[in-house]
Order: sequence, then structure tokens, then C-alpha cells
Amino acid sequence: MTTVAFNPGTEARFAVARHVADAVLFEGYVLYPYRASAAKNRLRWQFGVLVPPTWSAAAEEHDFQHTECLMEPRTGAELAVEVRFLRAQRRTVEELRPDGTFAPTGELRLTDRVLVAWDEGVEERVALVVPVGELAGDGTSLPFTRPAAEEVEEVTDTDGRVIGRMLRRREEISGTLRISAADLDGPYRVQRLTVTVENTSTWTAEPGADRHAALPYSLVATHTLLRLDGGSFLSMTDPPEWAKGAVAACRNLHTWPVLAGEPGRGDLMLSSPIILDDHPAIAPESPGALYDATEIDEILALRTAALTDEEKREARGTDARAAAVIDLADTMPPEVLERLHGAVRSLREVTGAREPAPDVLRPDTPWWDPGGDTGVDPGRDHVLVDGRPVRAGSRVLLRPRLHRSDAQDLFLDGRAALVEAVLHDVDGGVHIAVTVEDDPGADIRREQGRFLYFQPDEVATPEDR
Repeated sequence: MTTVAFNPGTEARFAVARHVADAVLFEGYVLYPYRASAAKNRLRWQFGVLVPPTWSAAAEEHDFQHTECLMEPRTGAELAVEVRFLRAQRRTVEELRPDGTFAPTGELRLTDRVLVAWDEGVEERVALVVPVGELAGDGTSLPFTRPAAEEVEEVTDTDGRVIGRMLRRREEISGTLRISAADLDGPYRVQRLTVTVENTSTWTAEPGADRHAALPYSLVATHTLLRLDGGSFLSMTDPPEWAKGAVAACRNLHTWPVLAGEPGRGDLMLSSPIILDDHPAIAPESPGALYDATEIDEILALRTAALTDEEKREARGTDARAAAVIDLADTMPPEVLERLHGAVRSLREVTGAREPAPDVLRPDTPWWDPGGDTGVDPGRDHVLVDGRPVRAGSRVLLRPRLHRSDAQDLFLDGRAALVEAVLHDVDGGVHIAVTVEDDPGADIRREQGRFLYFQPDEVATPEDR
């Protein structure tokens, strides 16, 4: 067993998996609007937090992750393991007083940023390489410790004068990585691999302590990367028929292993606190880390660019990674933003360059061109509602159907509305576009073409009151 750096081949393979693992590591690190004062950034780090054992009992959070998966190693194969996590680094801010001493303050306001107290995330890794033949029985274990540390950074204004300082404090944390393997009964040379990561920190909570106090002693966003240099892992979500019983018998607690790297290869496994599919990948259109994967990149980029200058100053002072997001949104070229609008993956599989594409007859014009179809005219077309023609300019009463409409449409029941257009879809359906009368935003909706849509049996004419 060694704890030295990986050989170039293993390092290159792990580099492929880390692209996704980084997204796991920083998921929820700092959420839009990327300011420490935002409510959603006051309760942080929800995934893969391994707390100290004493806090685990008190708060019903976990102090370990347990992974079991199946592998088919070749003779003489080695297993490379990399455990990755964040360590909470507590940052406080102090201002310089006239008497030359420093005192805690809620914020330090600079020209380009506003510095506030914040927990920064410091990346940590525990790595080892071990021959698979040494994992039988109790296997092997690797205790690890990260010592406490403290750093001081002076804060200066635009003239270079010291106006305050930031104090960064990291507490001592310790843990243990345990690995073992056992042969399974049967005709196949398959082993069950067990990997357990434990937080063994000795911190004891004082009376009244909360989760915030436990975080500096926790392993945050913990996940494990595994690589076989000879052999392969089996999929835990889509195993071969003969392995389904053995896969079902595996125990995975607070984490879930999936095949990583390129589809078609099985030498990498990612055990993640966030459930993923096999061979997860970052969308090629993604311009960079936004740390808020529950949102859509396009929306995040637009919203971030629309923040006020003061909001951007606070975000830049919250965290260096938040500052990078602000700069990314402010400098994103239009062609990059346009790529975020969407992609059709299924067509790439058909039209990709792996095999010559068959000749396809393509018409000179689209199969339906709304601009060239003289049979429809949304501004003049009409539809009969209870025998009366309804067209653009007509006034109707809204009668949304309970099982057909959006739930919010039900609040409009009985409201008067102005018909903006009568639209026909390619399946023969008819849709009435309306704006609600007395809506103060109706002019803006009309200018942007953002209407509410109802079917003919969901409206009534005023004479039907």
C-alpha cells in the first residue's frame, strides 16, 4: 500500500472522472444570487457531509459513508482510491481602528467588493494504491489527519492603505479510509469491494452548539473515486443478468456508486452522495461552474448578469468562486450564451460521424412554415364559442377546466379577458391567446407576445353570463 502520487496512467483516468466529481464536490457551495446574505446561502452543504461522531448521534447526521460494488479484477491488478472532500475554512472580518487595533466587523466595504464573514471550502484528498490481492479479509485501512491552521490576510483600499484584515481558521479533522474485498460464490471471478470513509474527529459539541459549530470538523461533500488498472467494475444500476442478485445484496449507505468516464469503459467508479446515472457527464455547452445545478445554466447566467452593481459587489466579496461566476456572466460572449439555449442529444446519435449517414431527401422548405402558410392568420382567424365568433379583439370570460389547466389558471375563473389571437396548431387544435383585463402588465405582455392560452371550451362570451 502506498500514499504516493498516482502513476501517469491512473492520474489521466482520474482526471476524466474528476470533471464530474468536481460538480459533486461543489454542488450547493454558493447558490444564486451568490451573496452570503441570501437566505439560501445561510444553510449550506447538504450533500455528503460526514460530521464528527459525537454530533452524528445528536443531530441524526452521518459520520460515515459505506460503498459496496462488484468488480472483476485481473490477476495482479491494483486498485487506486481517491477520497475527496471540502474542509470548511471559517473566515471572519476585522476593521482597523484609529488606535491601530483590529476589531470584528460585519463588513468591510471596498470599491469592487464587500467583505463579510463566510465559510470557504478548501479541497482535500486522501489517496492510496493497493494491490487487489491485499484486500482479502479485513483488507487495509488508512487513517488521515489534517492539522489546524490559521491565516491572516490584510485588506487594503485603492491607495494601498490597510483598512482591515481577514482571519481564516481551519480546525483539526481526522478520518479513516477502510477497504476490503471478498470473492463471491459462483462460476465468475467476481469480488465485492467495500470502501468505508469515516470521520473520526474527537470534537465534542458544547451545550447549545448547532450544525454551524460542527461544520469545521466535518468532511463536506465527501465522495470516492476508484480505478482498476486491470479489470473492470460492474454497473450497479444495469448489471448483467447473472450479477443482479449479487448487486441487490450490496449495501450502500449515504452514497451510491456509478460507472464513471466514457461510456463503454468500466475501469472507473464514482461513489457519490448525489445519485447519478452511469457515465455522468457535464454538458459540453456549460460555460463553467455555477455551483447551483438545480437551476438551468442559461437562466443562471441571465439572472446573474442582471444583478445590480451593489449585489455584484457583495457577491464578489462573499467568495472567490462567487466572484468568478459574476465575472463569467458579465463577460460571456453572445455565442456562448446562445449555446445554453438548448441541445438535442438524440439527433447527435443519429447524425454523428461514427458511421456514414444515409442519404436523406430534404425538402427545399420546412414541412410547415407559419410565415408561408396563407391558410392561417392569428390576427383574423376566429373560432365559434357557443355559436358566436371569437377573434382578436373579442372580450371573453375565462372558465378554466379543473383537470386541464395549470393550477394558477384556476385563480382566473370568471375574469374578463381580451382575445389577442386565435391560433391553430399542427395537430388541428385551437388555442385562444388572451390578456386579462385590469392586468397592469398587459401592455408589456402584449409587446413581448407572452399571452395566456385557453381552449375554446374554457371561455365564454359576455352574453353567456
